[in-house]
Amino acid sequence: MSPASPISWLPAAHWPLLAVGALFLLVGAFTLDDYGAWIDTPHQLRIANATLDYLAGDGDAFGRLSPPIRYYGMAAEAPLTLAGRLSGLENDWGDHFGRRALMHLFFLAGGAACYLLVHRVFGSRALAVVAMVLFLLHPRIYAHSFFNSKDIPFLAMFMIALYLAHRAFRRDTLGAFLLCGAGVGLLVNLRVMGVILFAAVLALRALDLAFAGGAAERKRVLLAGGAFALAAVLTYYASLPALWTDPVGRFAELVQLLGAHPRSDINLFRGEWLYSANGPPFDYVPVWVGITTPPATLLLALIGALALAWKGLRRPGDTLRNGPVRFGLLLAALPVGANVAIVVLENNVYDHWRQLYFLYAPLVLLAAFGLRGIMALSGGRWRRAGAYALTGGAIAVVLVSMVRIHPYQPNYFNALTDRTTPERLKFRYQMTIWDQSVQPTLAAIIEDHPSGPLSLSPAFSSERRERRFIPREGRERVTLTRDFRSGERNFLEIDARQPCPASRPAVAYTARLYAVTIHCVVEPVDWFGDLRREALAAEPLVRSTYDVWRDGRQLTYVRDGCPASDVAEDGPRFFLHAVPLAPDDLLGWRSPRPQPFDNFDHVLRIGLARIDGNCVASVVLPYPIAGIRTGQFTDDGVLWEVDVVFGEEAPDYTAARRDALAGDPIARSVYDVHLAGRALTYVRDGCTDEEANARFFLHVVPADEGDLPEHRREYGFENLDFTLAARGARIDGNCVAVVHLPDYPVATVRTGQYDATGALWMAEFALPDGE
Repeated sequence: MSPASPISWLPAAHWPLLAVGALFLLVGAFTLDDYGAWIDTPHQLRIANATLDYLAGDGDAFGRLSPPIRYYGMAAEAPLTLAGRLSGLENDWGDHFGRRALMHLFFLAGGAACYLLVHRVFGSRALAVVAMVLFLLHPRIYAHSFFNSKDIPFLAMFMIALYLAHRAFRRDTLGAFLLCGAGVGLLVNLRVMGVILFAAVLALRALDLAFAGGAAERKRVLLAGGAFALAAVLTYYASLPALWTDPVGRFAELVQLLGAHPRSDINLFRGEWLYSANGPPFDYVPVWVGITTPPATLLLALIGALALAWKGLRRPGDTLRNGPVRFGLLLAALPVGANVAIVVLENNVYDHWRQLYFLYAPLVLLAAFGLRGIMALSGGRWRRAGAYALTGGAIAVVLVSMVRIHPYQPNYFNALTDRTTPERLKFRYQMTIWDQSVQPTLAAIIEDHPSGPLSLSPAFSSERRERRFIPREGRERVTLTRDFRSGERNFLEIDARQPCPASRPAVAYTARLYAVTIHCVVEPVDWFGDLRREALAAEPLVRSTYDVWRDGRQLTYVRDGCPASDVAEDGPRFFLHAVPLAPDDLLGWRSPRPQPFDNFDHVLRIGLARIDGNCVASVVLPYPIAGIRTGQFTDDGVLWEVDVVFGEEAPDYTAARRDALAGDPIARSVYDVHLAGRALTYVRDGCTDEEANARFFLHVVPADEGDLPEHRREYGFENLDFTLAARGARIDGNCVAVVHLPDYPVATVRTGQYDATGALWMAEFALPDGE
């Protein structure tokens, strides 16, 4: 069959599509319940239910949603939720086999569109099968297809819309462009980013108009382009009921909200935490795609893009006229254009690159161009067979990796990253747990405790959400409770944040990939008796509504006679800011901006027991601590707070000031900076209370750049920024801070004080003899 011939819809003509689809359906049926639940499902259901309620006659359904949320496209979510209602499973928090099956089927439909598109372009069933398998076997995307109702439908619809667009330009009929417009309208509904394909189709149609041969042809081109635009706009409005009451006004509100960036988040990227409200760096998306996508797809896509660029340079006219080269160059332009738009517009990108999964569609199609180019260069039947064999081997490697790490494919990293050191990966790149680790762990717990009731202490925010994690075979025996009494039943604590404290009799169930999570199972234990007994053996650090004791890295909060409301859903909330003894111990991931402490805020209902009217909670910190700030807070503010510096571990600031003033400072400014050994001492006489909150930057340039941690080498200096509150003290109206330099030879130091407006003062100096 030649590329120009129409695709036959007889099943016999596309038996490879049917065979591959059937195989993936079979595998999907066996893995449907392996991926746990998704943290965003309740949020998505809330929007979908508002849409369905509005369609059922509730005119104020969208009024109960905040403006950003009401405009989320529901072209995929509303049908999924409707299926749950019709099946009687709508109260199961949306997490049921039918929902997962429909999401996965939509993903497979995207794979089918990939097959049909590649077959339409190249006329090769073998090449179409390879492209389809590459599309479906991206480890992260495959796993997300069972639970992610935001990004996977958009990816699948993007591939379908690309197929419809190619078909429209190939047939060049009014009906084909109307169908393409409807597909693009649904795409924009799912995510506004779909407008890039809307704009691309119109731009290509404008090129066709420029090359039209006469008035009749120009009229036909304009008519088809107008039909496309009209169909896209009408489909978008028809599929977004939130716009119906005031189409113009609400669309204007939507555009305004898009520019306001209502969501910001933090991203761990190459060891640095980025605040996405300022937009990601230019290499954020390319690096994430590069380290989480199977290398074979990346290599073939690169070859395809280079081959298309070469063809375009050799025959520039092909880049403007309708044909495979123009379509291929469009595919290459989509990822580049999307990345430029994200950086320039400072769009929010977080949770690695899941919002941009749709870019995988053009990458796979470029890979098809690359494989086709390799076969064209090699020539001969056996060489083509060899190219297919090598590609099949690369696919097999990915498949083995997926089987090996199942069901934790959402944290897949390819061979371009160092996967032999789990802790290194964990502290360099964002891990996306998505709660998948909870359900397999609970399944193991239930299997190990085959009889008797189990009482579960959930480490999550609401009971309705937590019930999703309990495997069906154990739901009759598992009870969720906030009020525990020792000895009555087996007690299970599930906590993804910290390991089991060594002081408790525990069996550790580790469900993780690359050291992502650690879960605990605690057998019957007298929580209050054991912990309170240990706590009361010494004087508390803090006496308040809750007394706080310290035992090494463990902090214990105790309240005698606490009311039942303390373990309610909105019970006491505590903030806990811990300053490590060694700055390098900072985890950093609990804060949206760099600061010299880690945030271990917690609620009493996590890690507590309420026994006979008394409450106790325990928090284990991950490193030796120099000091803490802790207290209790509500939505109205702080109820009580206290700062504690552990004397035996904290610097003697009075002595530091005395030693510093014994010699001349190495830099003079608002603060004088003194060098003594490997320590810098910042001193200011007569500083005010407000100035005690000063923030300093400290950039250390080593004599040998090789001494820098790998993630800092591109910057050329180590960042040791700090605050006076964390590294100093205000004594008798004077301020002093002490910061120890790294143990490698230092060439120069740049330091100063800053606030929200920028640097207040700066000093740069070289250390004597490169100390």
